[in-house]
Amino acid sequence: AMAAKIVHMEKTPDGPVVHRAVDAFQDTLQPACAAFAAGGEAAVSPADLETLRKRKLLIQSTLKSFRMEKGPDYAAWDSGKQPAADLTVEMLQQGTWKDFAFKAVNLDAMGKEPGCGHLHPLMKVRAQFREIFLEMGFQEMCTNKFVESSFWNFDALFQPQQHPARDMHDTFFIKEPKRTPTLPADYLERVRAMHSVGGHGSTGWRYDWSEEESRKNLLRTHTTAVSSRTLYAIAQEAARTPKGLEFRPGKYFSIDRVFRNEALDATHLAEFHQVEGFIIDRNLTMGHLLGVLQEFFGRLGMTNLKFKPTYNPYTEPSLEVHAWHEGLQRIVEVGNSGVFRPEMLRPMGFDDDVSVIAWGLSLERPTMIRYKLNNIRDLFGHKVDVNMVKSNPICRMGYE
Repeated sequence: AMAAKIVHMEKTPDGPVVHRAVDAFQDTLQPACAAFAAGGEAAVSPADLETLRKRKLLIQSTLKSFRMEKGPDYAAWDSGKQPAADLTVEMLQQGTWKDFAFKAVNLDAMGKEPGCGHLHPLMKVRAQFREIFLEMGFQEMCTNKFVESSFWNFDALFQPQQHPARDMHDTFFIKEPKRTPTLPADYLERVRAMHSVGGHGSTGWRYDWSEEESRKNLLRTHTTAVSSRTLYAIAQEAARTPKGLEFRPGKYFSIDRVFRNEALDATHLAEFHQVEGFIIDRNLTMGHLLGVLQEFFGRLGMTNLKFKPTYNPYTEPSLEVHAWHEGLQRIVEVGNSGVFRPEMLRPMGFDDDVSVIAWGLSLERPTMIRYKLNNIRDLFGHKVDVNMVKSNPICRMGYE
């Protein structure tokens, strides 16, 4: 009414007051409604029709109708001789394809999308780690030995035979074959001496070292067993080269599966993947280790690193690596590191000035953080959602 200027409003101290603005007015909506009821949409002007729609006095709807008639192939379907959709093997073998009429083939129709493989999130993150190592000049170690001897898994690392990690509640021991038949005899004897009485300035662990315990087979508990084999191979190669060329620095890495007898929960499985790298050269120090860690984790997008002293049986000094994570908005532990002990390197045959700096981390933890997973069983194992594997996004560590 105010838009049509039939009434006007006056503001007063007691509130707004509505006054009549005209003596008489003509209602156009009622005749328009009557005209629409009598003659439909054609009997009403477009302006009145729009007004009726705005006032919700009319509702516009669309009605569609279809007419069905017999097609040219109706007689064939009516008689039970429907055109065949597919040419089958049986038709070809029996020759009955001659008795069939076949449906027309639409060569422009979209076919069914073929199935294809998809990379698991772990494999995507693994590829990123591998690319970073290769960019930094590392070479990959051979990691094809899931079953390892206690010697390479523990003893070669100067880990005492009484260590809790060597108990059955932490390690999967193999029943058959139970023992490894081949170990390098001279190296075995040097490791025995280092454990029992020490050497090269070390007092050793001072216990009766057992060769029987050292020959027990197990599922490797860490990829450091691969590092011990690689370091021994480097020492053997150096011993075979001409004098003056007996040692060659190197950088190595490995990414593969390890096994531990742990209680299963949201963050622990009995098998997982470990990422490990080490550098061997003369006179390496803790400063070199810190610099390499800054470079390595910086390429993963972690720049504000914190280091905390810790204990490892085969590294001294040892450091935990912590970093601020933007996604989680807190500091998280991202790895472990240290300098391999001389008691591990000297029995292999390395000179006193040869050092090895090393670090390691799991593959599952950064993958869970990258893909926002709270339960490791949603990432690895029989409960993994196949649709998650098919639809997970690409991974570019350090580029987010």
